[in-house]
Amino acid sequence: MFDATCYEEQLKKAVADLGENWQYLEGRSIVVTGATGLIGSALIDVLCCAQALGAAKMDIYAASRNLERMQQRFHSWETLSFIRYEAAEALQWEQKFDYVIHCAGNGQPGDIAREPVETMMGSILGLYHLLEHIKMSGGKCRMLYVSTSEIYGNRDHSGSEWYTEEDYGRLDILNVRACYPSVRRAAETLSVSYIEEYGLDVVIARPGHIYGPNVIDRDNRVYAQFIRDALAKRDIVMKSQGTQLRSYCYVLDCVTAMLTLLISGEKGTAYNISNKESVVTIRQLAEEIAGQAGRKVICTQAEDWEKKSYNLMDVSALNAERLESLGWRGRYNLQAGVKATLDALEAFCS
Repeated sequence: MFDATCYEEQLKKAVADLGENWQYLEGRSIVVTGATGLIGSALIDVLCCAQALGAAKMDIYAASRNLERMQQRFHSWETLSFIRYEAAEALQWEQKFDYVIHCAGNGQPGDIAREPVETMMGSILGLYHLLEHIKMSGGKCRMLYVSTSEIYGNRDHSGSEWYTEEDYGRLDILNVRACYPSVRRAAETLSVSYIEEYGLDVVIARPGHIYGPNVIDRDNRVYAQFIRDALAKRDIVMKSQGTQLRSYCYVLDCVTAMLTLLISGEKGTAYNISNKESVVTIRQLAEEIAGQAGRKVICTQAEDWEKKSYNLMDVSALNAERLESLGWRGRYNLQAGVKATLDALEAFCS
């Protein structure tokens, strides 16, 4: 857990925002894969904080291939258990879980561009082994599969620019960068196939572009680079004009949305996760971070090798009305989310 008091206060607010939903997790066992990633680590922080505050008593497991990294990241949470998860291997878990939240998967643009084969095989095999484990354990478990907004591809924006959950566009499947959205599309279909054939219970989350203080050193997404520049008191360097429209969402808003879906989402249904007050261009994100850090934004040309890792979507603005119909509301608009990120990281580094 972060030692920054401001992040701890954010966790307490996230727990409070879920209100009576915690009663549905009382006495349940929950495992989170991808535990040391941006979303997975924040999710575990919120679950452990809820337990510490007495909101619900749960058996919480963090799952990742690197046990040492998990132990270092979550050393402050005494009630958390650790379990090894390797996407390419059949699971040897003895535990039976009430809930599985599957956050694992390669989502780093640079890594996707360098390892497209591993990106595809890790994503599909990891999900397959989890679904098989649930099936062989009797199927009495609910899974939340964390997909991506990239599955929508590009479409003609003659109407609304905002994507609902049915607005699928085109993917250039011969562009190697399509490995990521293509395999996520396949993974969603695999999930509903297990629902149809074996009666499993799976809900699908489609987060937009998530950011927050849980950023890890190897994260090479643009928001992470912007934040590092800001913390180092450097001007923010953009490798494009930044006109692409994105749904940004602060990580703790994403976590409360995911837990809402885990409890109240409909089986076999996909839900966009997006804060409607934080749908902006990449340039606007950079300017907000730079402005709060007292720096400026500089534009340069990207190298060809850098362009290979770019998201293929020009517009990925997500309509989250389906999620909001379950009672979820985002707490952090863009300004508040950027401030929360910088405050927590500055306190943590001081």
